[in-house]
Amino acid sequence: MTSLLRDEILKTSDVIVVKVGTNVLTDSRGLLNEGRIERFTNDLCRMIVQQRHIVLVSSGAVGAGMGRLGLAERPSELSQLQAVAAIGQGKLIETYERFLSCHGIHSAQILLTADDLSNRKRYLNARNTIRSILDYGALPIINENDTVSVDELHTTFGDNDRLASLVANLFERPLLILLTDVDGLYDRDPHDPEAQLIPVVENWSPDLMKMITEKHSNRSKGGMSSKLKAVKMITSSGGNVIIANGNYSETLSHLFAAEEVGTVFLVQNGFLAARKRWLGFAVRVEGRLILDTGAVDAVCRKGKSLLPIGIIDADGIFEKGGIVSMIDNTGKEIARGLTNYGLKDVLLIRGKKTSEIRTLLGTTSYAEVVHRDNLQLID
Repeated sequence: MTSLLRDEILKTSDVIVVKVGTNVLTDSRGLLNEGRIERFTNDLCRMIVQQRHIVLVSSGAVGAGMGRLGLAERPSELSQLQAVAAIGQGKLIETYERFLSCHGIHSAQILLTADDLSNRKRYLNARNTIRSILDYGALPIINENDTVSVDELHTTFGDNDRLASLVANLFERPLLILLTDVDGLYDRDPHDPEAQLIPVVENWSPDLMKMITEKHSNRSKGGMSSKLKAVKMITSSGGNVIIANGNYSETLSHLFAAEEVGTVFLVQNGFLAARKRWLGFAVRVEGRLILDTGAVDAVCRKGKSLLPIGIIDADGIFEKGGIVSMIDNTGKEIARGLTNYGLKDVLLIRGKKTSEIRTLLGTTSYAEVVHRDNLQLID
């Protein structure tokens, strides 16, 4: 039954996004494992020649740079980290190109920052470019632009699991395959002799986060928690996800043959329009609106717009048309949306009836602070 399910997922996915992590790409010394890269590149090429749309999100630039420079530990200084990434990125793409060329397939290197997908125009440009590359039968190879990404400027994805999920969300019915150094999701610590691999997760639950134990690597930033966050993003917006062990030489072959490898996470809520996916997951939040229980109920359960009367407080730096996060009184984010009012005006009209807006602001531009058409629930 599971094989039939996986076969159906493969057939109905318009794009397959494969993310491969640093620990899969490199050996214990931090050098690129070219034999492993060759094997899974061959698997990708077999799918491409079958007219399947494949996108590769590849970590490894920093790891490759560390290997080239003989570094034993990941640099902590930002400028050094960016330099190592720049040195390693050339080696990484050069290795992929060498193995792809054996199949007559071209590679297309794409380096992104979080702001590229937070900005609506650049988001659409990235999607259109990737689609055109796929139409040419080439393989887009995507990585975070580590040489310009800076945490303080809010341009970093944090890890390539999030980057892969944002890339997958560019498409309507994606399958995201996360290749890591564990076999999938276990029901407890994998080192426990009683631990069992979970082959299928039909419904997302916060309890899944309690099952994971993290191990730390000096060459990679992600972990199972970041992968489950990626799972939640994709399955809640129209796609399926598989987490599997990329250290095995035939993993991709088995996955593409719909065999029972790893853990598959099933789509939760059906198709979500592209603009809603961008609004809910790709944009950078500029401020917060804290809602009372009545507003939370109206927004979450009744599908209503957010009115000023339901806002307790607001913070951040945002103007009209900015992206705001809607928070309940426990601090939990429930939704994101485009605000019709800037922070200054929101603070004036919070807790007030719509009929009072004109008196307070001198005009009633909008009855709603966030209209339901410009709002996306997060949970």
